[in-house]
Amino acid sequence: MTFVLGLTGSIGMGKSTTAQMFADEGVPVWDADATVHRLYQPGEPAALAIGALFPTAIDADGSVNRATLRTLIQADATVLDRLNAAVHPLVAADRARFLTANAAAEIVLLDVPLLYEIALDGACDAVAVVSAPPDIQRDRVLSRGAMTEAEFQTILARQLPDAEKRARADYIIPTTSLEAARQAVKDVLADIRRTQDA
Repeated sequence: MTFVLGLTGSIGMGKSTTAQMFADEGVPVWDADATVHRLYQPGEPAALAIGALFPTAIDADGSVNRATLRTLIQADATVLDRLNAAVHPLVAADRARFLTANAAAEIVLLDVPLLYEIALDGACDAVAVVSAPPDIQRDRVLSRGAMTEAEFQTILARQLPDAEKRARADYIIPTTSLEAARQAVKDVLADIRRTQDA
């Protein structure tokens, strides 16, 4: 039976880097953000759904203009909920295909930023949360240059607080350094394998 490990963490906590560490250990990884990015491409189901809901957010080539979408979300609190209602079922279908395709794997990883917020933890055998202090988190996000302080705060407000995620997690992966995160990933996998063999 495949062990389904959920990986989550607030924005800027190092989740993508940590997910890659699991992949480097041979664990198949399903990335919710990458899936959304793919579904936003011209002619893909999410792009078509967004075009029907928010025509101004679609570029001439049929791709989703994320900057326009962010502006719409900032201007109207209902936009994000409507967007999620259209996109989440498409993402769920993609995740189900991944799980079917990797049914023979010992462990699979579901990399999902809003894992707790959408109650996907119930579909996982365990959950690992990446975590770093708030000042490191903020510096990481704003140093990317792709987001304003206001946009960062909007996203943060929609995410479960880090302390609550850590309290609910089976495993906590500190991401203050690459070495700490890499060792924690190895420890998590070793613990799961011990549990599986017991």
